[in-house]
Amino acid sequence: MSERSIRPRRLRTTPAMRRLVAETRLHPADLVLPMFVREGIREPVAIGSMPGVMHHSLDSLKGAIAAAAAAGIGGVMLFGVPEEKDAIGSGATDPDGILNLGIRAAVAEAGDALVVQTDLCLDEFTDHGHCGVLDATGRVDNDATLERYRDMALVQAESGSHMLGLSGMMDGQTAVVRDALEGAGFVDTAILAYAAKYASAYYGPFREAVNSSLRGDRRAYQMDPANRREGLLEVELDIAEGADVVMVKPAGSYLDVLADVAATSSVPVWAYQVSGEYAMIEAAAANGWIDRERAIDESVLAIKRAGADVVLTYWALELAERLG
Repeated sequence: MSERSIRPRRLRTTPAMRRLVAETRLHPADLVLPMFVREGIREPVAIGSMPGVMHHSLDSLKGAIAAAAAAGIGGVMLFGVPEEKDAIGSGATDPDGILNLGIRAAVAEAGDALVVQTDLCLDEFTDHGHCGVLDATGRVDNDATLERYRDMALVQAESGSHMLGLSGMMDGQTAVVRDALEGAGFVDTAILAYAAKYASAYYGPFREAVNSSLRGDRRAYQMDPANRREGLLEVELDIAEGADVVMVKPAGSYLDVLADVAATSSVPVWAYQVSGEYAMIEAAAANGWIDRERAIDESVLAIKRAGADVVLTYWALELAERLG
């Protein structure tokens, strides 16, 4: 009897064979598109550090929502960019503030075709740029911020948001928002907890996108990039407090944390491919240093392979259209 040859390359011989045995697949429904709606503009405005990403007016937002629905992606995540800010982020809880107007426009346009998700954080709305209310010493006051998050959650739910994206990293935020929603009768409004959100350098272009006024940094409340086990603790706490979905952010530099969370979470696990990850690939491709489409595909596939059920990415529409 001849000795059998073990040749894994047999399953790599043709595109059809590779497609047939692929262990990880991308599908448009697994993608969520972050979008920015900006007060005081009448047509889309390019964001310089994020080529291809736009600030939308309320009118252009509707067209972008329709395009996202037609492409078959799973949902959109809305961020509001107001013209005026103050110390407590009053615009976040104004029913006629830009984000809440954007929610109503997006939900009306999307119908049942998309899950409209909305950022629940104060950083876009505060004149100091932090994710919460500051105390007399200039530190973010966790519990005073929770009161603002409670009010913000109710206004977003009343505006029609399907899922609230709690991104502020305040202790107890999921429990406070869940209690507020259920107390007001919004029992079907879902919570996406940004559970393992790290104090990352990769958020830089996003600061331009939301016209951030940040002074200092967010290391006192976002997670230390050195910590892996702590990511699991944050996820466990958010699930116990009532999160329907948990998030790891950023994605590409935290695939170990993502894999840990995916292996243990009892709820869906999502990951956010953030602005800096997007900008690096776009910049390298613009200089001819990498194959743009292959780099995009590989970066998102890696996030899925690590265990993400859904990926938030600024390439969601492009990927969906290519995936067919």
